[in-house]
Amino acid sequence: MKIVECVPNFSEGRDREKIQAIVREIESTPEVRLLDVDPGQATNRTVVTFIGPPKAVKEAAFKAIKKAAELIDMRQHRGAHPRIGATDVCPFVPVSGVTMEECVRLAHELGKQVAEELGIPVYLYEEAATRPERKNLANIRAGEYEGLEKKLKDPNWKPDYGQPVFNPKAGATVIGAREFLIAYNINLNTRDKKIAQEIASYLRESGRPKKDKNGNIVYDKNGQKVMLPGKFKAVKAVGWYIDEYGIAQISINFTNYKITPPHLVFDEACRLAEEFGVRVTGSELVGLIPKEALLMAGRYYLEKQGKSAGVPEKELIRIAVRSLGLGDIVPFDPMKKIIEYQIPPDPKSLIRMRVDEFVDELSMDSPAPGGGSVAAMCGSLSAALSSMVANLTVGKKGYEEVYQQMKDLAVRAQKLKDELLQAVDQDTKAFNKVMEAFRMPKATEEQLKAREAAIEQANKEATLVPLSVLEKSLELAELAQKAVIYGNKNSVSDAGVAALAARTCGLGAYYNVKINLPNIKDEKFKKQTLASAEKLRKKLDKKVQQIEKLMEKYFQS
Repeated sequence: MKIVECVPNFSEGRDREKIQAIVREIESTPEVRLLDVDPGQATNRTVVTFIGPPKAVKEAAFKAIKKAAELIDMRQHRGAHPRIGATDVCPFVPVSGVTMEECVRLAHELGKQVAEELGIPVYLYEEAATRPERKNLANIRAGEYEGLEKKLKDPNWKPDYGQPVFNPKAGATVIGAREFLIAYNINLNTRDKKIAQEIASYLRESGRPKKDKNGNIVYDKNGQKVMLPGKFKAVKAVGWYIDEYGIAQISINFTNYKITPPHLVFDEACRLAEEFGVRVTGSELVGLIPKEALLMAGRYYLEKQGKSAGVPEKELIRIAVRSLGLGDIVPFDPMKKIIEYQIPPDPKSLIRMRVDEFVDELSMDSPAPGGGSVAAMCGSLSAALSSMVANLTVGKKGYEEVYQQMKDLAVRAQKLKDELLQAVDQDTKAFNKVMEAFRMPKATEEQLKAREAAIEQANKEATLVPLSVLEKSLELAELAQKAVIYGNKNSVSDAGVAALAARTCGLGAYYNVKINLPNIKDEKFKKQTLASAEKLRKKLDKKVQQIEKLMEKYFQS
């Protein structure tokens, strides 16, 4: 699932009707989920947070920017927070299945649309910045709205999109792409704020002032404090006392959890706390967190225990929550705190069904779900079996030499398992798209051409899904082979079944590729796809035959 977060800041925090009108534009956009609306009286500013697929998020952002330009008059705006326009800033944040490059592209696309359709000058910042000096939002915002007219006359501050023409009502808008910001607190068993501040100074990137043997701060010849660097990049931290909880906390912002994840800082805070004679009792997440940050923590703590990290997503999250003590102050509910879980699951999802419900649905007279979904399901079962064998090997006496190999196998098998489960739904959705294309109107020449193009595209998608499953089936067979050779011998039959399930997965996907190809007109596409499918099938057959010989040899011994 591709998920992008968008956090636009609007220069209105007092007029509830205007705020609600802007927010309605976001809420009315299909596939978008509104997460938070945070208006501020003193700042006269509202921060809105929403998520969804890239295309839908970009549409919602444009609609909200357009409505803000209609309702907010910057000539009348006063507030404590720096600002440059009706929509002051609008960042895109990659959450799941989306790269930073894709978010940068979204920023460019939205910037172009806002400039061309709304006549608002647009600057790009952070990862989308076109010049080094524009990376920092503060540089772009310098002079604020009041200095914008003069700024636009400076050639160095020509907008990235739009003409350097002052829009007195809407001002300018800054659009960009940045990483997800995680707000996180580490709890101490003390009320002493100074200890929390001291530990924070060791953790944060900016570090702490150097002190002499008497505890006095050391200054350089220019009168500036000499700073000792902190341990972690992309980390900001302070110490404070929370009267509500009666404890001191280390309050941390992770500006890029991919550079420094929370679990590494948590463990270092535990070590430092011991040095200061206190203990970490747990931690607290403020707001939401990307799922991957907790999955990383789960894998990390399982590895520290010498266990296999190739376990299901739910188990990785459970380990992470326990290990980080995220329920120390208040109960931690992953369904409410993980950002990806804020998008409701598709009620028609096949993989959300019970096994008996899925089988019953499969047995009905509707053509979908069908063989393609079953092939993908067989693949996920193959991956699950290989993971099981690997996990039954790790920690078992006599298999020490293959522990790491089996750990790696289990992790990869879990990933394939999840990908193939998604393919169960993808195959059915692809078939349904073909049916929808056939139902398109064809009364006019234009409609007929649009219908034919949609059918061709839908048929290609319906072919590429099983082709992807076929590609994965070969890797499934390779994992099963390793499980047979190196895995726990008491589970060799399970590894053999994993190989057979991989073959069923691949051959079933191959059949689905073949049946779809005659419906496609693009001869080059057909030729290339068929060649790939034939090559993959031959490799798969060869691999499974090798495994079958290994199984026969094992049972004869």
